[in-house]
Amino acid sequence: MTFLNWLGALPGAAALGMIWGVMAIGVYITYKILDIADLTVDGSICTGAAVCAVLVTAGANIWVAMLVALLAGVLCGLVTGFFHTFMGIPAILAGILTQLILWSVNLKIMGKSNIGLLPQSYSPIITNMREDRVQTILTLIIIIACVTAVLYWFFGTEMGASLRATGCNIHMSRAQGINTDLNKIIGLALSNGIVAFSGALLAQFNGNSDINMGRGAIVVGLAAVIIGEAVTARFAKNFAVRLLGVVLGGVIYYFVYQTVVFLGLDTDLLKMLSAIVVAVFLAVPYWKKTYFSGAGKKEEKNNA
Repeated sequence: MTFLNWLGALPGAAALGMIWGVMAIGVYITYKILDIADLTVDGSICTGAAVCAVLVTAGANIWVAMLVALLAGVLCGLVTGFFHTFMGIPAILAGILTQLILWSVNLKIMGKSNIGLLPQSYSPIITNMREDRVQTILTLIIIIACVTAVLYWFFGTEMGASLRATGCNIHMSRAQGINTDLNKIIGLALSNGIVAFSGALLAQFNGNSDINMGRGAIVVGLAAVIIGEAVTARFAKNFAVRLLGVVLGGVIYYFVYQTVVFLGLDTDLLKMLSAIVVAVFLAVPYWKKTYFSGAGKKEEKNNA
């Protein structure tokens, strides 16, 4: 691959990064706001793609298909919330259980493991066609702006504030009379609705819906969240900027991904490299607190 080929591939990488950035916004809601590691996303992103693909091939309007895909994602989050709150299952296990259920559900929705989507057979919002990439990127920018604006408004409402309070201090929230279980369910439903919506976008961009398309999605989402936080650290006080930073993190991730391919590194190792990068960035706050802050060094000295 020549340098010009790499340069020509960047618009496609940017578009793909934006799509996964929308997915990462859903991860941000559970991981950063609710303080829940939700693994449902590996299944719900495929659910959104499957629902969108099935409806489109049946002749439904693309916007209707995407709306139904979003609602399907909301249902996925409700199942995880039910497992976690009503049945008392730890959040991470509840997400795994829902993810396993969705594997079978997604197969039933599609009727097979893969559904192809030809742009000629319907009117896609975005495509991976080289001649349409500028329009695709502009469309994604508008979609991201709308998602960010809606979430900025929602988390400024009383309901959104109580949801943030639940993630910050669940015991204090309960003491203030906040229904924390309901907030968890709402947060999980909202998160997976956004994730499924990104799955519908991804199906259009890739031209297919595949049962394996969500595998490892949580790693990409976490990578985007962490990279976005690092990039927007100076402006992190504004919630909208943090959300846009998450999307930017997704774009940077796919730029790096494209560069790795350009350099000829073994693509079989990309998932492992992604996991290592996420692990290191997650460890940085602990390392700073334990080994580099004055309090951490003092505590280490006292223990000695």
